[in-house]
Amino acid sequence: MLIGEVARRSGVSARMLRHYESLGLVHPSGRTGSGYREYSEEDIRRIFHIESLRALGLSLREVKRALDDADFTPAALVDDLIRRTRERIAAETELLTRLRRIHAADPAGWEDALQVVTLLQALGSKSADARQRAALASASSAFPGSSASSGDEVPVPVEALVEAALGESDPNVAGTLRWALARSGDGAPALLAEGIGSPVAAVRERAVRCLAAMPGGEAAGHLRDALAHPDPVVRGHAALAIGTRGDTDAVPALVDLLEEGRNDTDAADTLSVLASDTATADRIADRLVERLARSTTRAPARGRLTQALAGIPGTRASQALAELSHDADRAVALTAAYLLHLREAR
Repeated sequence: MLIGEVARRSGVSARMLRHYESLGLVHPSGRTGSGYREYSEEDIRRIFHIESLRALGLSLREVKRALDDADFTPAALVDDLIRRTRERIAAETELLTRLRRIHAADPAGWEDALQVVTLLQALGSKSADARQRAALASASSAFPGSSASSGDEVPVPVEALVEAALGESDPNVAGTLRWALARSGDGAPALLAEGIGSPVAAVRERAVRCLAAMPGGEAAGHLRDALAHPDPVVRGHAALAIGTRGDTDAVPALVDLLEEGRNDTDAADTLSVLASDTATADRIADRLVERLARSTTRAPARGRLTQALAGIPGTRASQALAELSHDADRAVALTAAYLLHLREAR
């Protein structure tokens, strides 16, 4: 079979067939009397094998080795192809994400587009100082009229800010990113709520802390939902955030913080703020007394719960302190007696 017919049947151009021959991939079985290359059925099968291997992403050198090396193991090659394909997909996905973010910024021209690219690169920099400067610039661009802005910055897409905040480990940069997100407008609360569902504990904590710094009813709604989260750290940050906004749904989780000894001072202060009316104050006092009465509540936790009663106004809290002044735990009894004395002296 002559080269033209082989090209027609295989879909490989005559030029490429000659290239394969020059690399030693294909060796025509013979020549006609006129000197034209002549291919056998076996040669055509080899050409189809070459094309099949190329379709998997192999280089021509790898194809030759696969076909000619008797000791070649396909499994090792496939493993390597899987690795390379994953790397390529990851790189392409990263590029697609970057392009989408540039598109979301709606740049008016190339100068704006390049400005967004520069900020996105800075947010992903290994330098904490560079990341912090980018976060500050992002917040300024969200408010062109601010004193820190020159008036012609292009806003950084909120998705980029959220991703940066959820991955930031430096506390100073993280604080700046939370500040920037609080000024980023719509879109951030829903994305941060998704972060609360992350399997990574550090990401969940960053997400809820960012939500806690955000104003508005949407953020508050996601924080209220987070009160039922199985992660106690998430519940605690959510409770402190909505408790300071006057939401009494935070009370059970705030009492948990007192018992666990995490942010207990802030939790006690927040409970005091929430106890602004008699009914709420009595409900908080009852919750503290209930937790004190548990057989599983340990001595240090009972001390913290007793101290929290001092910030709760009303007769129910006073009665609880009076009863605790006779508690079997001497430290609790002395604390309660002292706190009761201070209340009566007011």
